[in-house]
Amino acid sequence: MPDPAVPTPPINPVTPAPAATKSTTTDLPSNVAAALACIPLIGGIIFYVLEKRDAFVRFYAMQSIIFGGAWIIFSIAYQVLHGVFNSIPGLRYVLLLLLGLCWAVITIAFLVIFIIIVIKAFSGVIWEIPYIGPVARKQVDGTPVA
Repeated sequence: MPDPAVPTPPINPVTPAPAATKSTTTDLPSNVAAALACIPLIGGIIFYVLEKRDAFVRFYAMQSIIFGGAWIIFSIAYQVLHGVFNSIPGLRYVLLLLLGLCWAVITIAFLVIFIIIVIKAFSGVIWEIPYIGPVARKQVDGTPVA
């Protein structure tokens, strides 16, 4: 039976999440560092090199590097296809219109994914981009891709 003379410490229901308070190698809160690491390619490279301890930040940095690389590959593919379609005399305008519409959809998709990963990282939640997330997890943790 507990001793009634010893008061129990009050429970603080507003305790911050561990990811939000944990300090990283960069002396930033973990969630802020992860959100900054989400800047495609550049932010990912900077935080992957600087961060040595926090797996949360390193995951988002690696995911950002892969995501930025995919964005660059799609940009190069668009430029190549634009050049090829521009040289076809009869169907040039139709093909360029279709290519432009596809590029607009892909760009909006990349932008939406970027916004989602920044919000999730800042919230302290791990969210894997489909196809990219498992590869980033494997690179950071060394675990096999499921």
